[in-house]
Amino acid sequence: MGFKKTVAIIAISAAPLAYGQDAKDWEGEAELGVLMTSGNTEETNINGRLGLVHEVVNWRNIAEFSSNSSKSEDETTAEKYKGSLETNYKFDEDQYWFLRGAYEKDRFSGYDFESTATTGYGNRVWNQGKRSFLDLSVGAGYRYNKLEDVNDDGEEEEKEAIARLAAQFDYALSENALFRQKLSTEIGLDENNVISQSETALKANVVGNLSLTVE
Repeated sequence: MGFKKTVAIIAISAAPLAYGQDAKDWEGEAELGVLMTSGNTEETNINGRLGLVHEVVNWRNIAEFSSNSSKSEDETTAEKYKGSLETNYKFDEDQYWFLRGAYEKDRFSGYDFESTATTGYGNRVWNQGKRSFLDLSVGAGYRYNKLEDVNDDGEEEEKEAIARLAAQFDYALSENALFRQKLSTEIGLDENNVISQSETALKANVVGNLSLTVE
C-alpha cells in the first residue's frame, strides 16, 4: 500500500492599487493556489489570477489574467493562460454598453490560441450597497481561433460570428465574506459551436488584505 501526502496552499491578496491621485478609482486582487501531492507519484498544481477594476462616473474598465499549470513526475500535464479586457460605458447607474476582448492559450487543446471580441448591452438589474449586485449582458461579436495543425478541410483557422450571454452575481455575506457566481455562454452563429463557462467562488478575509478563497 502506497503512502500519499497532499499539501494545499491557497492565498489571496486583495488590496486597492495606488496610481497617484486616482488611487481610489482602482481595485485589484491577486490569487495564488498551490496543490502538491507526494507518495507513489509526485504532482504539483499551480493556479494564479490577477484582477483589476478601474471605475469612474461614466466608465468601468475590467482586466483579468489567469494561469494554470500541472506537473506529474516532472512532466507537464497542463498549461493554460487566459486574459480578458472589458470596458463599459455607463449610460446611467445601471445600464451600460460593453466592449470585450478575450484570449486563451492552452498547450494541450490542439489550438495555437483562441480569441473572441464582443460588444453589446449590459444592465445591473439589482444591487444592494457597493458589494452586492447582479449584472446581465447580451451582445454579439467574432471568434477567431488558430489551430496547431491543419484540419481535414485543409484549414488552420476557425472564424465565425458569435452571440454572447453573461451574468455576474456578487453577494456580500458579511463585511469579510463574499460569494461570487459568474456565467457566460458564447454561441457560434455559423457552426453552432457553444462554449459555456461557470465560476463559483467564496472569499473570506483572514487578516488585513490577506483572504482565503474556495472555487
